[in-house]
Amino acid sequence: MAKNSKELREAEENEARAAEIMGRVRRMDIRTNRLVDDHLAGSYASVFKGRGMDFDQVRNYVPGDDVRTIDWNVTARTGDPFVKTFTEERELTILLMIDVSASSDFGSSEASKRELQTEIGGVLAASAIRNRDKVGLVLFTDEVELYIPPLKGRMNIMRLIREALFFQPAGRGTDICGALDFVNRVLRRRAVVFLISDFRVGENEEQLQHKLGVTSKHHDMIAVAVNDPLEAELPDVGVLRIEDAETGELVELDTGNAKARESYRKEAAGRKDRIAGAVRRSGVDLLEFSAGGDWVPALMGFFRTRRARK
Repeated sequence: MAKNSKELREAEENEARAAEIMGRVRRMDIRTNRLVDDHLAGSYASVFKGRGMDFDQVRNYVPGDDVRTIDWNVTARTGDPFVKTFTEERELTILLMIDVSASSDFGSSEASKRELQTEIGGVLAASAIRNRDKVGLVLFTDEVELYIPPLKGRMNIMRLIREALFFQPAGRGTDICGALDFVNRVLRRRAVVFLISDFRVGENEEQLQHKLGVTSKHHDMIAVAVNDPLEAELPDVGVLRIEDAETGELVELDTGNAKARESYRKEAAGRKDRIAGAVRRSGVDLLEFSAGGDWVPALMGFFRTRRARK
Protein backbone atom coordinates (compact mmCIF):
# COMPACT_ATOMS: atom_id res chain seq x y z
CA MET A 1 0.00 0.00 0.00
CA ALA A 2 2.86 2.39 0.91
CA LYS A 3 4.52 1.54 -2.37
CA ASN A 4 1.35 2.37 -4.28
CA SER A 5 1.05 5.69 -2.43
CA LYS A 6 4.65 6.54 -3.23
CA GLU A 7 4.18 5.65 -6.89
CA LEU A 8 0.98 7.70 -7.00
CA ARG A 9 2.74 10.69 -5.41
CA GLU A 10 5.64 10.43 -7.88
CA ALA A 11 3.19 10.18 -10.79
CA GLU A 12 1.36 13.29 -9.57
CA GLU A 13 4.65 15.19 -9.18
CA ASN A 14 5.75 14.15 -12.66
CA GLU A 15 2.40 15.20 -14.10
CA ALA A 16 2.60 18.58 -12.36
CA ARG A 17 6.17 19.06 -13.62
CA ALA A 18 5.11 18.16 -17.16
CA ALA A 19 2.21 20.64 -16.97
CA GLU A 20 4.59 23.37 -15.72
CA ILE A 21 7.04 22.67 -18.54
CA MET A 22 4.35 22.74 -21.22
CA GLY A 23 2.92 25.93 -19.72
CA ARG A 24 6.29 27.66 -19.98
CA VAL A 25 6.80 26.32 -23.49
CA ARG A 26 3.41 27.66 -24.60
CA ARG A 27 4.08 31.06 -23.02
CA MET A 28 7.46 31.21 -24.75
CA ASP A 29 5.88 30.17 -28.04
CA ILE A 30 3.21 32.88 -27.73
CA ARG A 31 5.81 35.54 -26.92
CA THR A 32 8.14 34.60 -29.78
CA ASN A 33 5.26 34.63 -32.27
CA ARG A 34 4.10 38.00 -30.96
CA LEU A 35 7.60 39.41 -31.42
CA VAL A 36 7.66 38.14 -34.99
CA ASP A 37 4.22 39.66 -35.69
CA ASP A 38 5.01 43.01 -34.07
CA HIS A 39 8.58 43.56 -35.21
CA LEU A 40 10.09 41.05 -37.58
CA ALA A 41 7.40 40.13 -40.12
CA GLY A 42 9.01 40.38 -43.56
CA SER A 43 12.52 41.20 -42.27
CA TYR A 44 13.67 37.61 -42.15
CA ALA A 45 12.46 36.79 -45.69
CA SER A 46 14.11 39.89 -47.13
CA VAL A 47 17.51 39.04 -45.63
CA PHE A 48 17.97 35.32 -46.15
CA LYS A 49 17.88 33.91 -49.64
CA GLY A 50 17.43 30.37 -50.93
CA ARG A 51 20.23 27.96 -51.67
CA GLY A 52 20.22 28.34 -55.44
CA MET A 53 18.04 28.35 -58.54
CA ASP A 54 15.22 26.02 -59.55
CA PHE A 55 14.35 25.27 -63.18
CA ASP A 56 11.11 27.04 -64.14
CA GLN A 57 10.40 26.63 -67.87
CA VAL A 58 11.76 27.06 -71.40
CA ARG A 59 10.95 29.97 -73.69
CA ASN A 60 12.02 31.26 -77.08
CA TYR A 61 15.49 32.75 -77.27
CA VAL A 62 15.58 36.57 -77.29
CA PRO A 63 18.69 38.48 -78.48
CA GLY A 64 20.72 39.34 -75.41
CA ASP A 65 19.91 36.09 -73.53
CA ASP A 66 22.89 34.26 -72.05
CA VAL A 67 23.83 31.55 -74.56
CA ARG A 68 24.76 29.29 -71.64
CA THR A 69 21.05 28.97 -70.82
CA ILE A 70 20.12 27.57 -74.25
CA ASP A 71 18.27 24.25 -73.98
CA TRP A 72 19.95 22.34 -76.81
CA ASN A 73 17.56 19.38 -76.64
CA VAL A 74 14.44 21.55 -77.16
CA THR A 75 16.27 23.67 -79.73
CA ALA A 76 17.23 20.58 -81.75
CA ARG A 77 13.71 19.15 -81.53
CA THR A 78 11.87 22.32 -82.60
CA GLY A 79 14.41 23.89 -84.88
CA ASP A 80 14.09 27.20 -82.99
CA PRO A 81 16.41 28.36 -80.18
CA PHE A 82 14.97 28.00 -76.67
CA VAL A 83 16.47 28.98 -73.32
CA LYS A 84 15.88 27.66 -69.81
CA THR A 85 14.54 30.06 -67.18
CA PHE A 86 15.03 29.69 -63.45
CA THR A 87 13.47 30.95 -60.25
CA GLU A 88 15.23 31.40 -56.95
CA GLU A 89 14.88 28.42 -54.63
CA ARG A 90 13.27 30.00 -51.56
CA GLU A 91 13.32 27.14 -49.10
CA LEU A 92 16.11 27.42 -46.56
CA THR A 93 17.52 25.19 -43.88
CA ILE A 94 18.02 26.99 -40.57
CA LEU A 95 20.09 25.42 -37.82
CA LEU A 96 20.12 26.79 -34.28
CA MET A 97 23.26 25.91 -32.31
CA ILE A 98 22.51 26.68 -28.66
CA ASP A 99 25.05 26.50 -25.85
CA VAL A 100 23.52 24.78 -22.80
CA SER A 101 26.70 24.60 -20.71
CA ALA A 102 26.48 25.34 -16.99
CA SER A 103 27.32 29.02 -17.43
CA SER A 104 24.16 29.54 -19.51
CA ASP A 105 22.03 28.99 -16.39
CA PHE A 106 23.39 32.16 -14.80
CA GLY A 107 21.16 35.21 -14.61
CA SER A 108 21.32 38.30 -12.41
CA SER A 109 18.03 39.64 -13.80
CA GLU A 110 14.61 38.09 -14.28
CA ALA A 111 15.77 35.79 -17.10
CA SER A 112 18.83 33.55 -17.28
CA LYS A 113 21.10 33.52 -20.31
CA ARG A 114 19.61 30.18 -21.30
CA GLU A 115 16.10 31.64 -21.30
CA LEU A 116 17.24 34.56 -23.44
CA GLN A 117 19.03 32.19 -25.82
CA THR A 118 15.84 30.15 -26.14
CA GLU A 119 13.73 33.24 -26.80
CA ILE A 120 16.11 34.41 -29.54
CA GLY A 121 16.14 30.93 -31.06
CA GLY A 122 12.34 30.76 -30.83
CA VAL A 123 11.93 34.05 -32.70
CA LEU A 124 14.31 32.94 -35.45
CA ALA A 125 12.54 29.56 -35.68
CA ALA A 126 9.09 31.19 -35.84
CA SER A 127 10.30 33.54 -38.59
CA ALA A 128 11.67 30.58 -40.54
CA ILE A 129 8.51 28.52 -40.20
CA ARG A 130 6.41 31.48 -41.40
CA ASN A 131 8.66 31.46 -44.47
CA ARG A 132 8.13 27.69 -44.92
CA ASP A 133 11.75 26.93 -44.12
CA LYS A 134 13.09 23.99 -42.17
CA VAL A 135 14.56 24.48 -38.69
CA GLY A 136 16.88 22.16 -36.78
CA LEU A 137 18.58 22.31 -33.40
CA VAL A 138 21.94 21.42 -31.89
CA LEU A 139 22.35 21.66 -28.12
CA PHE A 140 25.97 21.48 -26.99
CA THR A 141 28.22 21.75 -23.95
CA ASP A 142 31.73 20.29 -24.13
CA GLU A 143 30.04 17.68 -26.34
CA VAL A 144 27.05 17.62 -28.66
CA GLU A 145 24.14 16.79 -26.35
CA LEU A 146 21.18 16.74 -28.74
CA TYR A 147 20.57 17.00 -32.48
CA ILE A 148 17.13 17.50 -34.02
CA PRO A 149 17.33 17.41 -37.85
CA PRO A 150 15.72 20.34 -39.70
CA LEU A 151 11.93 20.01 -40.04
CA LYS A 152 8.96 22.20 -40.93
CA GLY A 153 5.84 23.02 -38.94
CA ARG A 154 4.71 24.76 -35.76
CA MET A 155 4.90 21.58 -33.68
CA ASN A 156 8.60 21.55 -34.46
CA ILE A 157 8.99 25.01 -32.89
CA MET A 158 7.29 23.82 -29.70
CA ARG A 159 9.70 20.91 -29.49
CA LEU A 160 12.73 23.11 -30.11
CA ILE A 161 11.67 25.56 -27.40
CA ARG A 162 11.00 22.73 -24.93
CA GLU A 163 14.39 21.14 -25.49
CA ALA A 164 16.29 24.44 -25.44
CA LEU A 165 14.67 25.38 -22.11
CA PHE A 166 14.55 22.09 -20.23
CA PHE A 167 17.05 19.63 -21.68
CA GLN A 168 19.38 18.37 -18.95
CA PRO A 169 22.91 18.16 -20.38
CA ALA A 170 25.53 15.67 -19.25
CA GLY A 171 28.42 18.12 -19.69
CA ARG A 172 29.16 21.42 -17.95
CA GLY A 173 31.90 22.97 -20.09
CA THR A 174 31.86 24.57 -23.56
CA ASP A 175 33.42 23.24 -26.77
CA ILE A 176 32.22 25.39 -29.66
CA CYS A 177 34.85 23.98 -32.03
CA GLY A 178 33.65 20.41 -31.45
CA ALA A 179 30.05 21.49 -32.07
CA LEU A 180 31.08 23.18 -35.33
CA ASP A 181 32.85 20.01 -36.44
CA PHE A 182 29.62 18.09 -35.81
CA VAL A 183 27.56 20.58 -37.82
CA ASN A 184 29.98 20.39 -40.74
CA ARG A 185 29.53 16.60 -40.77
CA VAL A 186 25.73 16.43 -40.56
CA LEU A 187 24.74 19.34 -42.83
CA ARG A 188 25.20 18.19 -46.41
CA ARG A 189 23.65 21.25 -48.06
CA ARG A 190 24.17 24.94 -47.45
CA ALA A 191 22.25 26.28 -44.45
CA VAL A 192 21.89 29.38 -42.30
CA VAL A 193 23.54 28.58 -38.96
CA PHE A 194 22.93 30.66 -35.83
CA LEU A 195 25.52 29.97 -33.12
CA ILE A 196 23.96 31.21 -29.85
CA SER A 197 26.33 31.13 -26.86
CA ASP A 198 27.87 33.19 -24.06
CA PHE A 199 31.25 32.27 -25.62
CA ARG A 200 32.85 31.37 -22.30
CA VAL A 201 35.10 29.04 -24.24
CA GLY A 202 38.01 26.91 -23.14
CA GLU A 203 39.74 26.91 -26.53
CA ASN A 204 41.94 29.80 -27.62
CA GLU A 205 40.66 32.54 -29.88
CA GLU A 206 42.80 31.47 -32.85
CA GLN A 207 41.29 27.99 -32.83
CA LEU A 208 37.78 29.42 -32.58
CA GLN A 209 38.48 31.82 -35.43
CA HIS A 210 39.74 28.98 -37.64
CA LYS A 211 36.74 26.72 -37.00
CA LEU A 212 34.25 29.54 -37.59
CA GLY A 213 36.00 30.38 -40.84
CA VAL A 214 35.81 26.76 -42.03
CA THR A 215 32.08 26.57 -41.26
CA SER A 216 31.30 29.93 -42.87
CA LYS A 217 32.78 28.71 -46.17
CA HIS A 218 30.00 26.12 -46.40
CA HIS A 219 27.16 27.87 -44.58
CA ASP A 220 25.77 31.33 -43.90
CA MET A 221 26.97 31.72 -40.32
CA ILE A 222 25.81 34.23 -37.69
CA ALA A 223 27.21 34.29 -34.15
CA VAL A 224 24.94 35.52 -31.34
CA ALA A 225 26.70 36.34 -28.06
CA VAL A 226 24.48 36.40 -24.96
CA ASN A 227 25.92 37.90 -21.78
CA ASP A 228 24.77 39.03 -18.34
CA PRO A 229 25.53 42.53 -17.00
CA LEU A 230 27.03 41.11 -13.80
CA GLU A 231 29.65 39.29 -15.88
CA ALA A 232 30.91 42.63 -17.18
CA GLU A 233 30.93 44.72 -14.02
CA LEU A 234 30.58 43.96 -10.31
CA PRO A 235 28.48 46.05 -7.92
CA ASP A 236 29.93 47.34 -4.65
CA VAL A 237 28.40 44.79 -2.23
CA GLY A 238 31.37 43.76 -0.08
CA VAL A 239 33.10 40.38 -0.18
CA LEU A 240 31.73 37.97 -2.79
CA ARG A 241 32.60 34.33 -3.32
CA ILE A 242 32.20 33.60 -7.03
CA GLU A 243 32.07 30.09 -8.46
CA ASP A 244 32.86 29.34 -12.09
CA ALA A 245 29.79 27.36 -13.17
CA GLU A 246 31.73 25.26 -15.67
CA THR A 247 34.92 24.48 -13.73
CA GLY A 248 33.71 24.77 -10.14
CA GLU A 249 36.63 27.07 -9.30
CA LEU A 250 35.93 29.40 -6.35
CA VAL A 251 37.26 32.96 -6.27
CA GLU A 252 36.78 35.45 -3.44
CA LEU A 253 36.53 39.11 -4.39
CA ASP A 254 36.24 42.21 -2.25
CA THR A 255 33.85 44.28 -4.37
CA GLY A 256 34.22 47.14 -1.89
CA ASN A 257 37.74 47.58 -3.31
CA ALA A 258 37.55 49.91 -6.32
CA LYS A 259 40.77 48.49 -7.80
CA ALA A 260 39.41 44.94 -7.59
CA ARG A 261 36.23 45.99 -9.35
CA GLU A 262 38.20 47.80 -12.06
CA SER A 263 40.49 44.80 -12.54
CA TYR A 264 37.44 42.53 -12.94
CA ARG A 265 35.86 44.96 -15.43
CA LYS A 266 39.03 45.19 -17.53
CA GLU A 267 39.51 41.43 -17.59
CA ALA A 268 35.88 40.85 -18.63
CA ALA A 269 36.06 43.56 -21.32
CA GLY A 270 39.34 42.15 -22.63
CA ARG A 271 37.92 38.64 -22.93
CA LYS A 272 34.82 39.97 -24.69
CA ASP A 273 36.93 41.99 -27.14
CA ARG A 274 39.19 39.02 -27.92
CA ILE A 275 36.21 36.77 -28.69
CA ALA A 276 34.52 39.47 -30.79
CA GLY A 277 37.75 40.02 -32.71
CA ALA A 278 38.15 36.30 -33.41
CA VAL A 279 34.55 36.03 -34.65
CA ARG A 280 34.80 39.05 -36.94
CA ARG A 281 38.21 38.03 -38.35
CA SER A 282 36.65 34.69 -39.33
CA GLY A 283 34.21 36.60 -41.57
CA VAL A 284 31.20 35.71 -39.42
CA ASP A 285 28.59 38.32 -38.44
CA LEU A 286 28.33 38.92 -34.70
CA LEU A 287 25.30 40.00 -32.67
CA GLU A 288 25.69 40.79 -28.96
CA PHE A 289 22.78 40.78 -26.49
CA SER A 290 22.61 41.29 -22.74
CA ALA A 291 20.15 39.47 -20.47
CA GLY A 292 17.57 41.78 -18.95
CA GLY A 293 17.68 44.22 -21.87
CA ASP A 294 15.52 44.74 -24.96
CA TRP A 295 17.31 42.78 -27.64
CA VAL A 296 14.71 43.07 -30.43
CA PRO A 297 15.87 46.50 -31.78
CA ALA A 298 19.41 45.14 -32.18
CA LEU A 299 18.11 42.14 -34.15
CA MET A 300 16.02 44.43 -36.38
CA GLY A 301 19.07 46.63 -36.91
CA PHE A 302 21.09 43.58 -37.88
CA PHE A 303 18.45 42.58 -40.46
CA ARG A 304 18.45 46.11 -41.92
CA THR A 305 22.24 46.23 -42.14
CA ARG A 306 22.43 42.80 -43.74
CA ARG A 307 19.70 43.65 -46.24
CA ALA A 308 21.51 46.83 -47.26
CA ARG A 309 24.81 44.98 -47.58
CA LYS A 310 23.27 42.30 -49.82
